[in-house]
Amino acid sequence: MDMVTLTIDGIKVQAPKDATVLEAARKAGIRIPTLCFLKGVNEIGACRMCVVEVKGAKSLQTACVLPVSDGMEVITNSAAVRESRKVTLELLLSDHNLECPTCIRNLNCELQKLSEELGVQAIRYPGEKSKAQYDDFSPSIVRDTSKCILCRRCVSTCHKVQGVGVISPNYRGFNTVIAPVYDMSLSEVSCVNCGQCIMACPVGALKEKDDTDKVWKALADPEKYVIVQTAPAIRVSLGEEFGGELGTIVTKKLPAALRRLGFDKVFDTDFSADLTILEEGSEFLDRLQNGGKLPLITSCSPGWIKFCEHYYPEFLDNLSTCKSPQQMFGALVKTYYAEKMGIDPSKIFSVSIMPCTAKKYECKRPEMFSSGYQDVDVALTTRELSRMLKEAGINPNKLPDEEFDEPLGISTGAGAIFGATGGVMEAALRTVYEIVTKKELKNIDFTEVRGVEGVKEATIDIEGIKVNIAVAHGLSNARAVLDRVKNGEANYHFIEIMACPGGCVGGGGQPILSADERWEADYREERAKAIYEVDRNMPLRKSHENPAVKALYKEFLGEPLGEKSHELLHTHYTKRELYPATKQ
Repeated sequence: MDMVTLTIDGIKVQAPKDATVLEAARKAGIRIPTLCFLKGVNEIGACRMCVVEVKGAKSLQTACVLPVSDGMEVITNSAAVRESRKVTLELLLSDHNLECPTCIRNLNCELQKLSEELGVQAIRYPGEKSKAQYDDFSPSIVRDTSKCILCRRCVSTCHKVQGVGVISPNYRGFNTVIAPVYDMSLSEVSCVNCGQCIMACPVGALKEKDDTDKVWKALADPEKYVIVQTAPAIRVSLGEEFGGELGTIVTKKLPAALRRLGFDKVFDTDFSADLTILEEGSEFLDRLQNGGKLPLITSCSPGWIKFCEHYYPEFLDNLSTCKSPQQMFGALVKTYYAEKMGIDPSKIFSVSIMPCTAKKYECKRPEMFSSGYQDVDVALTTRELSRMLKEAGINPNKLPDEEFDEPLGISTGAGAIFGATGGVMEAALRTVYEIVTKKELKNIDFTEVRGVEGVKEATIDIEGIKVNIAVAHGLSNARAVLDRVKNGEANYHFIEIMACPGGCVGGGGQPILSADERWEADYREERAKAIYEVDRNMPLRKSHENPAVKALYKEFLGEPLGEKSHELLHTHYTKRELYPATKQ
């Protein structure tokens, strides 16, 4: 690798010749503040918080887009640099909603942190504020432009990372606003509710729709029987909200915390993840052996499903008809479990804790009432659960271990790995192999589908049957895979797609890390490592070995793909317009 030598604040630094000054400074342990910068996503030098002095340059330069050169001399903390940054920050604050204590991002806001670091005590430039928009019509995402700093991190994420592109800068100058076309609501365009824009936002301009009040109300109602399910990825992320390291495992702390909140039963979505594998694995084998529509594409990510309905409706018949584990669980709670326990299903209030904002949309879909009621009443994100626990004075990291309730709390390692990209595929392969071969699979770790690469491909040999598989996470990578299939460039039998980069561990409802924290560590990779550790430590690691799932089929469902399974656990999809609000 070709290297250059430059001087930063008097320190000799060697850096690759294609590096930026910002990267070189980080290597030398020198922190240059940023606001619009998001490594690998938004590197546009728009906010000018990262300005530095460069010997020989006539003006201050933006470090995030300034290439290094041999012999360059940089000063990052001169009086001129500090004053420029402070003026820039005060101008941003002069047009900002300063109700910080009541903001969802209070104490986790990059603008707030910079104000503290730069010693901003007053704003010298009061004046007119730009006209604000407040959009809370989406079931998942709230947009408040009174807090927007026009950094464009959400725009780059929506366009480049997700390939959706429903938000952009509208108008010009002081009137610029980040919004859908024609200032439409997110609910009126082809937003897929993935929430990756929230994860990218440095302030409180984007947030999840808060449903915690609905849950508090249900918990306080003596007529309600309130149950909760927790998704696989929650057990490796919730601990971060209470000071834990990235990937802190809180599997057995979760039941303890949720019981202390007042839930009547604490169950595990891993149970219905195992159930999903029985249904989806059987569906794949049926299509493979009987000439069904291939490739089969997974259906447990609601953001991906909505993306497919809007942008690739020609693949709707390729989607597995299986509901997501959240929705399978919801349907069973108000049928099988209610019947088994003698509970009136109308009294059951079903809550899910999900790493995902799109789950809020999913549980309101009209197809998700197969129990005769809304199968899942409320989907909360990891962040919402964190706020409830903090309000109640509960720190899960400090609680004793407790077990999930039975029978819907029994699960396997295969259910747990649903939380990481490639996990659904690996779980399915563990079961499909043994169903086909009638032999025990000795090495159950399909490492070919693990990792953070955007697209992973492999051919798996199942007793002479060559199965071509692909795994994609992040919707721009889904586009790449689907376009290859459309163009005849790839011949897959089975495809796993997750809407969010990294899969559910990187979901739009997970704890939000700052740009600096995201640079220092790949939070998705760390959480995925923890997910696989959970799997390794489970006594059962194959979905078809789950005794509670076996009992469910024996007592209630009959068999995978049977009549009752189709009624409760399967669904259908709908072609959607790109701008549904404009369709007359």
